Amino acid sequence: MKTHTIAHAECPRRLQPTLHATRGAPECRYSGPIVTTIAIESPRQPEIEALLREGDAYALSLYPPDSCYMLDLDELAAEGVTVIVARDADGVALGMAALVDRADGTGELKRLFVREAGRGRGIATAVMDALESAARERSIRTLQLETGPKQLAAIALYEARGYRHIENFGPYVGDEFSVCMEKSLT
Repeated sequence: MKTHTIAHAECPRRLQPTLHATRGAPECRYSGPIVTTIAIESPRQPEIEALLREGDAYALSLYPPDSCYMLDLDELAAEGVTVIVARDADGVALGMAALVDRADGTGELKRLFVREAGRGRGIATAVMDALESAARERSIRTLQLETGPKQLAAIALYEARGYRHIENFGPYVGDEFSVCMEKSLT
């Protein structure tokens, strides 16, 4: 997968490709640099570990621990897992997601998280674009995910991207705090 450079042309929630880094674009809620790179990275970096801790704290603020199905660092570093990270122009990690390739033509989206400072800027959409592209490169035909019912913005993002609600699968069966969805990538 290539590294993608993206930047806001203005404050709306979309990102547009650009060939040159620019800091002259209008700022939204985020006061840092506007340009973001999206790339596959190792999770074994202090900054990514900090991002994972922030994601854990956020999930645990919404749901009981038994309903938080977050991959840990070792699981993210395992064979068949791809971690995608969004960074600003200064290299600060703003968001991430992981793709778990099940090696049967299906995959699972895990750990989609964007720091508060980067929310509302289209970073989750850009990370999802990169993740779905990586899934297609690996011949994954169906992508599944699990989120929680209190994460309305995440559910709206997934629905807008063509994910449909499905019955809970795997470890999520019977969990009232799980909402499962899937999308065909073919």
